[in-house]
Amino acid sequence: MSWENNVRKVVPYVAGEQPKNKNVIKLNTNECPYPPAPGVEAVLNHFDYDVLRKYPDPDVADLRTVLAKRYKVPVEQVFVGVGSDDVLAMAFLTFFNSEKPILFPDITYSFYDVWADLYRIPYECQALDEKFEIKKEDYCKENGGIVIANPNAPTGVAAPVSMIEEIIKANQDVVVIVDEAYVDFGGESCVPLVEKYDNLLVVQTFSKSRSMAGMRIGFAIGSKKLIGFLNDAKFSFNSYTMNATSIIAGVASVEDEAYFQEITGKVIATREWTKQELARLGFTFTDSKTNFIFASHKSIPAQEIFDALRENQIFVRHWNKERIGNYLRISIGTDEEMKQVMEFLENFINERK
Repeated sequence: MSWENNVRKVVPYVAGEQPKNKNVIKLNTNECPYPPAPGVEAVLNHFDYDVLRKYPDPDVADLRTVLAKRYKVPVEQVFVGVGSDDVLAMAFLTFFNSEKPILFPDITYSFYDVWADLYRIPYECQALDEKFEIKKEDYCKENGGIVIANPNAPTGVAAPVSMIEEIIKANQDVVVIVDEAYVDFGGESCVPLVEKYDNLLVVQTFSKSRSMAGMRIGFAIGSKKLIGFLNDAKFSFNSYTMNATSIIAGVASVEDEAYFQEITGKVIATREWTKQELARLGFTFTDSKTNFIFASHKSIPAQEIFDALRENQIFVRHWNKERIGNYLRISIGTDEEMKQVMEFLENFINERK
């Protein structure tokens, strides 16, 4: 018998392209176009490298403490990990061990089915409606857990917290995960519901609104019991998941609330301007509450636009998948970057007529 018969085989998640050439307009992975908070640079410039000889704090107490203060919850209700992907993967491993399928939308973050396959978790995808919105009744049936990205990726649509609460209320016998990677760009957070529902886990990230995708920091807020179970799994897997530099940089980021509000405000303003320009050029799109726009042109196929943009060193995201194959996901860059992209699109569309 071949050793390959005992290999755990999965189809991996495919991340957005990271071009080596820096002279590009990179709008394909929803990174923030602005630098991290000034305090992050300051603490890294004065970092005591002797700290690297020692293991980092396994409890990540400093970062969890500032997050607890920022989100007005006890520190025991905060969990941190190496990006929200790490937090979500640990949550899948910890909470989804039923023979019943977990439920999540058919169009959503494409890592969910990868983790389900990796951990041998049965799952069922629930179809979004024609407006790419969740149908709450699809989540009011027997299941082994629920995962909802809100606002959703890649559609950008945000469901009202009142609807999410109805889903949580109808599923208090399983863990409900709300993935809020993009909530800071106009969505409404479910964090206040944690006090009301001990089966709710809210996951957020530093990669988007805090401009720290390269640092890999994610966190979850939930009941003390949920977070306790997550920590048990984490400490059975790897006690030292968060490195020392990420911890101090993360603390500095959270402490600068004014900069956080300034940057998210700038991204939102640029997004709304970009919506107007895309509409003028014949695109339709969802009412995004994220740092990207999910757009389709009225007459030109998405693949053709994607290829033209890429040939001109403008990177956006396109999936050749059912229901979304004619859409492009365009991250929001700086004002200057978005003006350049709109100018290119206008010229391209006019030349093609």
